[in-house]
Amino acid sequence: MAFSDSKFLKNFWISNKILVPGSEFESNEDDYDEDGPKCPVLVFVNSRSGGQLGGNLLKTYRALLKEKQVYDLGEETPDKVLSRIYANLENLRLKGDEFAKKIMERLRLIVAGGDGTAGWLLGVVCDLKLSHPPPIATVPLGTGNNLPFAFGWGKKNPGTDEPSVKSFLAQVMQAKEMKIDNWHILMRMRAPKEGPCDPIAPLELPHSLHAFHRVSEADELNMEGCHTFRGGFWNYFSMGMDAQVSYAFHSERKLHPEKFKNQLVNQSTYAKLGCTQGWFCAHLFHPPSSNIAHLAKVKIMKRRGQWEDLNIPSSIRSIICLNLPSFSGGLNPWGTPNKNKQRDRDLTPPYVDDGLIEVVGFRDAWHGLVLLAPNGHGTRLAQANRIRFEFHKGATDHTFMRMDGEPWKQPLPVDDDTVVVEISHHGQVNMLATHDCKSRSVYDPSSAYQGDAEEDDSDDEDSILAEFRKFGAASTFKIPDEVDIAHLS
Repeated sequence: MAFSDSKFLKNFWISNKILVPGSEFESNEDDYDEDGPKCPVLVFVNSRSGGQLGGNLLKTYRALLKEKQVYDLGEETPDKVLSRIYANLENLRLKGDEFAKKIMERLRLIVAGGDGTAGWLLGVVCDLKLSHPPPIATVPLGTGNNLPFAFGWGKKNPGTDEPSVKSFLAQVMQAKEMKIDNWHILMRMRAPKEGPCDPIAPLELPHSLHAFHRVSEADELNMEGCHTFRGGFWNYFSMGMDAQVSYAFHSERKLHPEKFKNQLVNQSTYAKLGCTQGWFCAHLFHPPSSNIAHLAKVKIMKRRGQWEDLNIPSSIRSIICLNLPSFSGGLNPWGTPNKNKQRDRDLTPPYVDDGLIEVVGFRDAWHGLVLLAPNGHGTRLAQANRIRFEFHKGATDHTFMRMDGEPWKQPLPVDDDTVVVEISHHGQVNMLATHDCKSRSVYDPSSAYQGDAEEDDSDDEDSILAEFRKFGAASTFKIPDEVDIAHLS
């Protein structure tokens, strides 16, 4: 694709008058069309993602766009940037500035990093409640890259040279807007009577899940005598064997970051950990006490319904609450239920904006490999608007959880107390999608699953019947200075 640099890039440039409050138009006003840029963008880059790729991508974007359009997330958080720019846009709009009004209406965001980095920006946009929330495009710089893949941006780390970046910008200009559901997660546990009051080291939590000391005592979600955590996710929440492998991977990367500068090496290490932890022979290496049915009571609520118990088969060792049709680097655990199962079990295809989350279970790593086969899928357990896990005293004192690629080790009750994790539908956010988008909208006839393959109606395990506010992304939703943000990639 041939580009006339100045003419093409003019579509994306934003004047410093918009980016820096109090500034006037630059002397080279001829760089801007009277009608304003067709596709003004702000770019956020995790410079430590993808080894050297993040840093290189930052340099290229700054060379092609206005320097103040491009932000290093290691230097300035997105909530501060967007708050400042949107406050300036609103002030200019109120003064009758048509240029500012057009920027506000057309603005698009680009975030380059892993799924955790993308989720951070999504949370900020949700929390700021902007008058014109901008849609977001994601550059795949992580290991799994489930969010970019689900919306057609690919899962391989991109090129960082100027032609590659220009090609990506052209896709951003042509991309369509698409709404996706977002999900609130609330975790509550009894405060210990003795010893440290911090049940989980904050630095081991995903940055999108608030540690208890960040939740005000006046917050209505708080309960006396309990620690309350809350956050949000856009792709998935999982628990069990997959989260344990992910936790081992992140722990190893934290100890030896120099070994994890290549996406292929990262994926190979991930697969190796799955083997060495015994998940291909789970019945030999992992006791039944760690199976989901032994760890928790699970309840679900469908739209405007009542809580009902969800039966989890005793063999299930991993459970995934899935919002997008992309998991573990582009796999689709839910698949497309055939017409009989849609009728008999009231199941639907996995639409990303229907207010329902898909709940899928896996027995072991061999079961997970089924996803590599045509029409393969996990054990479909339910679709729900809310789901609640209640953990009571059992044979194990911890489990592993993961949210949008970021795992943590979760302590479980050692006495008669209960740990509660509740997930509920929170709202929607705007994404940008290419023509290769894997996600489907329940409101868009052109994106229906009519032409997609359905699995055979076989009699397998799958056929067994089986009030919240912010995510906290703005202001308090930031990474402490002493934390290496490389773990977000």
